[in-house]
Amino acid sequence: MQGEWGGESVGEDVWETCRELIPAGSVFAFLAEHREVLFPGSMFADMYPSTNGRPSMPPQVLAATVVLQSLHGLSDFETVQELRCDLRWKAACGLGLHDTAFDPSLLTYFRRRLQRSGDPNRLFDKVKEVVAATGVLKGRQRRALDSTVLDDAVATQDTVTQLVAAIRRVIREVPGAEQTAATWCTAHDYTDPGKPKIAWNDEQARADLVDALVTDALNLLGRLPERQLGEAAANAVGLLALVAGQDVEPAEDSDGRDGRWRIARGTVPDRTVSTVDPEARHIHKNRTRHQDGFRAHVAFEPVTGVFTEVALTAGSGAENHEAAIARGLLADEESPVTVLGDAAYGTGDLREHLQAQGHDLVLKPPPLKPAVPGGFTADEFTVDTDRGEVTCPAGHTAALGRPLANGSRQAQFKKLCADCPLKDRCTRSKTGRVFSVHAKYDLLKAARDQAATDPDWQAEYRRWRPPVERAIAWLVAKGNRRVPYRGVIKNDAWLHNRAAALNLRRLINLGLTRTNGTWTLATAHA
Repeated sequence: MQGEWGGESVGEDVWETCRELIPAGSVFAFLAEHREVLFPGSMFADMYPSTNGRPSMPPQVLAATVVLQSLHGLSDFETVQELRCDLRWKAACGLGLHDTAFDPSLLTYFRRRLQRSGDPNRLFDKVKEVVAATGVLKGRQRRALDSTVLDDAVATQDTVTQLVAAIRRVIREVPGAEQTAATWCTAHDYTDPGKPKIAWNDEQARADLVDALVTDALNLLGRLPERQLGEAAANAVGLLALVAGQDVEPAEDSDGRDGRWRIARGTVPDRTVSTVDPEARHIHKNRTRHQDGFRAHVAFEPVTGVFTEVALTAGSGAENHEAAIARGLLADEESPVTVLGDAAYGTGDLREHLQAQGHDLVLKPPPLKPAVPGGFTADEFTVDTDRGEVTCPAGHTAALGRPLANGSRQAQFKKLCADCPLKDRCTRSKTGRVFSVHAKYDLLKAARDQAATDPDWQAEYRRWRPPVERAIAWLVAKGNRRVPYRGVIKNDAWLHNRAAALNLRRLINLGLTRTNGTWTLATAHA
């Protein structure tokens, strides 16, 4: 059942007796004075439906603790130590001078209750209500979008470790798998907790081990008893199938049908990096920057420094691309805004969606890549989508074909390229150029033209897009480039709590106070 705050404390009230020691204008002082109003017990009632049992720690105390923990990037153990030993934390969370706080596991239980509730991001939403009440965003009609890769909380595993761990998991979780493994899995003793015992400095020995482990995995997957699997067993089988194929390829002299394997050259972009956290991925942020972890997405008001929305997703998949997540980041905007973003947000689908919502777009168009280095780009061709024609730089015209499955159309210049003096600058194909026209070509072409020629657009982008880098710097400061938990759901909740803490600190710095029952800013904001 939900515990209620009765006003009693263990020892002297720290806020009443040591107020002059708590830094004025800090998050600690604000929570000490306004904690009960900001996070009233009633906003957590749905998390404690039972009226039986021992009363919990008052949730407003835990909410204040989670906000401070998210702000300072501390573990549960470190957080409780601060509550026990730091007067600022005691004052902010309402603990008495001699209060020893609580066991760190209570924070885990509280976060779990939040995650399983109907409103897992209620701390972030509550601070958003305060933002709205102050009017700090009134007239602020710009939203800058960006994403960043956050490192995962687990160690990246090599191919051998993943294969062994995934096979062990199937043996443990799937009924009948132990008997199958005893007969068909011979590369390693999977009851041995250690890694296989080989000469690890011998390249051939490592290659033979990988070949044998993959063979074991395929034998196990192909010979499991046919039966309905529960969630844990199905997840184990799916994970083994994934890790058995992501890092290997047929051996050098194999046609792929004789069951001989080697570690693949290169790394797949969305590689599962650990069996401990299968949702963490190998992410290519750009051509030169690769990380293992998750992707954090933010919408940010660049003048006040307030996060208007955040989201954390897996690092791969079209559904987790910046342009796909951007729709949700802007979904709660009550009126049209000016949306600023880099080339990741410059897709035709997102532009079409945002324009239909009435938003003004300052989204950098994706750069065009010539088919031949130093050669012609797509914008040097003349495309008439109404007439269905494309004219190349040499003056040749070809008709556009029917739309393909992805909506694009193609113009076949092939024979026209045979004797063309510009062919070397246009295509490497021996049979001639095939020119593809995007389904949203006219929309994307207009965006490229605007970005290249409109000085107002260029000034807007240069002035207001860079501040979002400040938001990302705030987000990852104090060791928060690495997420604290495993999986998307837990880390998405953590990201919302961190954004709530950063927003609250920003509002306090702008003079947040409560006057006549209303949240206001005591100082003017720029």
